[in-house]
Parts: sequence; structure tokens; C-alpha cells
Amino acid sequence: MLVPLGFGQRSIVTSLGRMVYYTAEKMPWIGLPTSTSENKPNLVFFHGFGGGSSAYEWSKVYPAFAAEYRVLAPDLIGWGRSEHPARNYQVEDYITTLIEFIEKTCDSPTDAIASSLTGAIAIRAAIARPDLFKSLILTIPSGLSDFGQDYGSSFFAKLVNTPILDKLLYSTGIATDGGIRSFLEQRQFSDSRRVYQEIVDAYLESALEPNAEYAALSFVRGDLCFDLSLYITQLTTPTAIIWGEKSQFTGPEIGQRLANLNPEAIKVFQSLENVGLTPQLEIPAVTIGLIRQYLKLLSEG
Repeated sequence: MLVPLGFGQRSIVTSLGRMVYYTAEKMPWIGLPTSTSENKPNLVFFHGFGGGSSAYEWSKVYPAFAAEYRVLAPDLIGWGRSEHPARNYQVEDYITTLIEFIEKTCDSPTDAIASSLTGAIAIRAAIARPDLFKSLILTIPSGLSDFGQDYGSSFFAKLVNTPILDKLLYSTGIATDGGIRSFLEQRQFSDSRRVYQEIVDAYLESALEPNAEYAALSFVRGDLCFDLSLYITQLTTPTAIIWGEKSQFTGPEIGQRLANLNPEAIKVFQSLENVGLTPQLEIPAVTIGLIRQYLKLLSEG
């Protein structure tokens, strides 16, 4: 896995296994009088789901905050270098392990950043444990079944529900250089010219980890999807939402409807033109600028 300069790998143990995370522990972030990690506020980055997903998804963004924050970027259970239990994953597994990760790594309420379905799961984690979260900054946080939509009834989800065929589809259609590149160019990014080989290589490395198909297929089948509109009104954590207008899974009109359900907690809803599902990879400099602005805004209430 590609790790940014000055970052190292650590891990904690959750109820589902060992979770790896990346944090600044070497020069240029550690060792200077002004760069000690003591007393820095925590800033956690949670990646989304999809074939080959991992903390790499945020690796063009989180180093920009290492001088001011104690940055923590985990590979979620079933993804990247974290443990890959052979199981059918459910949304409750990730609500639980997100909470456990923050409990074990942060000694005070933290600012958390999360993307896509994991962003929706982070909302549910913050509802369950508001004491752990200082603020949320989310990119395209959708449960993928919002307002009664049924992702599980889609053709591809039904196809992946077929035993044997599901793993064959994963090994031949998802966990390959061509499969990863095709998905990134056609489904995840708005502009295919922004997909370069390093991104493909990082996703492929994660997709080829032993048992990586279990979490990926649970996602593709729809086992992790839910209707976020049924929960979002319970959110009390100050939140900002960024939404790529070209997101092919859930458009910005769904995001705006979700934000309108809870204007007390959701302070900002920002749509971005010509951006897809992962602005943090497609336009990292803009994403960094927005996160800086929202961290300040949300901390001021």
C-alpha cells in the first residue's frame, strides 16, 4: 500500500479483528519543536467502499493536515491491510468498528471525515455515540437506499447474490487491472483523464488481499446499504457535506434532500460541478481547501 512521506503504519484490535491505520510518525512531521504530536487535535479519515478501497483514497489529502492535527487514516475491516474475516458483512459491523476505532485511538471528541456509504455509516455512529465526535465532514454520504430506493433490487446486486458466480465475477471482473481502471474511469471519476496508474495500482493491491472479496461482495450485493433518511434527523453533530454533481450512484438532489431533513446539524451542503464520487482523489487540492474551511466553521458553531 502506498503510504505518504513521513507516515507509518500502526494497528488496533477491534471486535472483528486487527485494524491498520496510518499516522505521522517520521520526518518531516515528527522531530521538530513545532511538529510534536502532543496536544494536537485528532483528525480521522474514513474511506468508502468498493473493489480495492482503502485509506489510500484519502492519501492525497490527509498529509496536508499533519502539521496541525494528529491524523489517523485507517483501512476499515475487510479492506486494505486490515484483517479480512471471511464473513458476510452488515452495516452494524462498520458502525461498531468505527466507534471502536475512535474509542481506542482518540482520548477526546474528534473531527471525522468520511466518504460515500462510510459517510452515511459515520452519521449513524455519531448518532449512537455523539460524545466521540466533534464534527463530521462528509463526501457524498449516502446509504444508497435513501428515500425508499432499493439498491438490492438492481440487476448487478442480484447477479452478485448468485453463489460461486459472485466470487468468479470478483476475481475476473473487479480484482484486475482492467476491471479497476474501467470502474474508476466510467463510474467513480467524472473525468477519466484524472485516473492515473498509481491510483489503479493502489486499488488493485487492496483488491488482491486474501479474503478481500468478502467485504467487497457484501457491498456490491447491497448488504451494507440502508435508507439514511430514516436516521439523519437524529444527528446532532455539526456536519458539512460535499457532493460531486457527477456521482453516478446518488445525485446531488438526493444529498440536498437529506441535508434539508436536518438543517440544525448540517451546516453546509456544497455541490461540486464536474466531480464524481471521490473528490478527494479527483480534485484533492480543492477538497483540502474545503475541509480547512469547514473545520474552522464547524468549530465556531
